[in-house]
Amino acid sequence: MNNSYSIKDIINLLLSKLWLLILVTIIGGTAAFCYSKFVMPLKYSSHISMYVQSYTGISENANQQNNISNSKQLVNTYMEVLKDDAVMNSVGELLKKQFDEDTLIKNFGMSEGRISPSAIRDCYSISSVTDTSAVKIVATTKNAEVAAALCNDLTEVAPDYVEEAVGVGSINTIDVAKVYNNPVAPNMKKNAVLGAMAALMLTCMIIFLVDFFDNTVRDTDAVGKEFKKPIIGEIASFGIEKKKKDQDEDDHVKLTDKNVPFTVVESYKSIRTNVSFALSTVDKKIFAVSSSNPREGKSTTSANIAIALAQGGNKILLIDADMRKAVQHKIFGLKNKKGLSSAISKMSKLEECIQKDVMENLDVMTAGPVPPNPSELLASDNMGAILEQLSSEYSMILIDTPPVNVVTDAMELAKYISGIIVVLRYGVTTNEDVDAAIKKVEFAQMNMLGFIMNDVKIKKAGYYSKYKNKYYYKKGYGYGGYGYYGSKPETSDDDTDVEEKEETVKKEAAPKKTNNNSNNKSKKSNGKKKGKK
Repeated sequence: MNNSYSIKDIINLLLSKLWLLILVTIIGGTAAFCYSKFVMPLKYSSHISMYVQSYTGISENANQQNNISNSKQLVNTYMEVLKDDAVMNSVGELLKKQFDEDTLIKNFGMSEGRISPSAIRDCYSISSVTDTSAVKIVATTKNAEVAAALCNDLTEVAPDYVEEAVGVGSINTIDVAKVYNNPVAPNMKKNAVLGAMAALMLTCMIIFLVDFFDNTVRDTDAVGKEFKKPIIGEIASFGIEKKKKDQDEDDHVKLTDKNVPFTVVESYKSIRTNVSFALSTVDKKIFAVSSSNPREGKSTTSANIAIALAQGGNKILLIDADMRKAVQHKIFGLKNKKGLSSAISKMSKLEECIQKDVMENLDVMTAGPVPPNPSELLASDNMGAILEQLSSEYSMILIDTPPVNVVTDAMELAKYISGIIVVLRYGVTTNEDVDAAIKKVEFAQMNMLGFIMNDVKIKKAGYYSKYKNKYYYKKGYGYGGYGYYGSKPETSDDDTDVEEKEETVKKEAAPKKTNNNSNNKSKKSNGKKKGKK
């Protein structure tokens, strides 16, 4: 929930929903236009003016200026008289003589052969003309002839009622109301504009209400301050290519895949550095990665952290301890016949359960067959013995565990590991989820290393931009499953320069095998040259 908005926040919020605002505005304007054109009935208007005189006659000695002044004072009184039910009933009687019943029903509606005074009054607009003693009468109905008749009939009955009610002055007309066959309503252009504006304002209000009551995590700094835990890193989200329905390939993407943007790679390098710092003061370099709930990206994040650590020259073991819903074997394309469950239950030797050299410096222990008691296996002494044995063989051990708010599996490892990292998903994980996860971690007396914010959305494309004191590539986004990634975004000239520097560093740090191969090739080429000589 956002309790305060700056102008910048409002602009960014509206820009983030710009496509929705444009679409709703177009739909609202179109709907109003169509409703005006096809549903609202056509209306026609006619008008006439009546002039008020203070006295019934004009004499040579009468002051014309006084006559007009007195007439102005009577205008408001006359207007009220003209709206009286008695006047409306008289107009109704005249209309019944001029038009058939069907016409009158369409314009006014009738009850017991009688037109309601209020129905007739609603068709009139009676107003005074500024700085004159004139009264303007406008009648609007569904029939042009009925509108003109309303004006003429009122001028016919008005003088008698005015003289009887007021007894002073007179009210006269010069002309008669004409029939105008051009409709005055509905104004389709005006209604379309009003419909578009109403739809836009309503949508803006809904957007602000939704954002105001949104309790999902969207600001890592705010999360860190609220829960007083460090931020290990942020991973930007980006678009994925849609796959065919009959395609069985998994959507999880590894850090080493070609379609992973440079900025995501850099994010994981930053996470690698922060993890190394977090574990620098402990003896056991064993830590777990989890999330508060499913589908927040913890499995893909675990795999890519392990890859990043291995690329840093560390001997890494990735253990898939999510034996309820194993994923790591899918990410790395491995078999899952033997794994962690086999090793803990001693159904297979430990060495047989570890798949060596999945990548350079990276070994993976998959989850193995699904056991009936995952939590008990992880809490067993055998699990502790396995981690104790493996900790001497690897620089770091990373354990992918199930979500802490769903099952207690991760909590069972508290006494065997140095800490846990909780993955949050931008715009999905709620503050309540984070609070519940922290309480479970603290209750298990497990060291909370920090948070990783996954799937961070920054919606402007084509250049690097500073966001929360970190640099991310701004691009369109999509997200699937546990933190999937997709197509490579376009790069600017600045991006190309940075990538060229990265390629240069990678070439300098290439394995010695590559150098040996190049030396062998050079020797062969030299041998060929000597032979020719």
